[in-house]
Amino acid sequence: MSDPVPGLRDLHRRMEPCRRCPEMIPPVVHGPAIDSRVLLVGQAPGPREGSFGRPFAWTAGRTLFRWFEEATGADEERVRAGIYFAAVARCFPGKAKGGGDRKPSPVEIANCRGYLEEETALLRPDLVIPVGTLAIAEVLGHTGRLVDIVGTTCRAEYFGRDVDVIALPHPSGASTWHRTQPGIGLLAEAMRLLAEHPAVRDALGPAPPAHLAK
Repeated sequence: MSDPVPGLRDLHRRMEPCRRCPEMIPPVVHGPAIDSRVLLVGQAPGPREGSFGRPFAWTAGRTLFRWFEEATGADEERVRAGIYFAAVARCFPGKAKGGGDRKPSPVEIANCRGYLEEETALLRPDLVIPVGTLAIAEVLGHTGRLVDIVGTTCRAEYFGRDVDVIALPHPSGASTWHRTQPGIGLLAEAMRLLAEHPAVRDALGPAPPAHLAK
């Protein structure tokens, strides 16, 4: 099986100068080119990610990596080394008029979709992890209630490839969903499913014994 890393590095070189979307604020943010059968799809970088040069580099990232460490025993460095990080949009969308980050427009999402398609073709993932409602809608092709999706494993076709999908809520501090019931319990179930998935175990190593998991 061919190594996807050279193709991903070439894609990143082509992606970085992209300025198709006039309202988006560069730079383009992407994770490292790694060989992984696990593809994590976020929404878009926040205002800090560009300066750090990596996805989920600020407060939402700290929450996300804490979820992974509690479920799998893998710290941030190991998760970043084992799971390929992508996003629906690759530049910071700017702030919304009512506060918070602006949601990427359908045109901006479409402009970045080709990158996701190429990444999927190169990686040939077995598992896709969409994070947040926008990414869930992009991966599954429809919008639905988080209570009906988080905490389940579903089978979907993603850019022509049959994959498992385990969705997560967005780890934003502005969201209360993952900090109140039923979100707390559904998130715990989603992380259990992730920790036990063969692709995650291959990427990060086996989950810790149940009595050691927090």
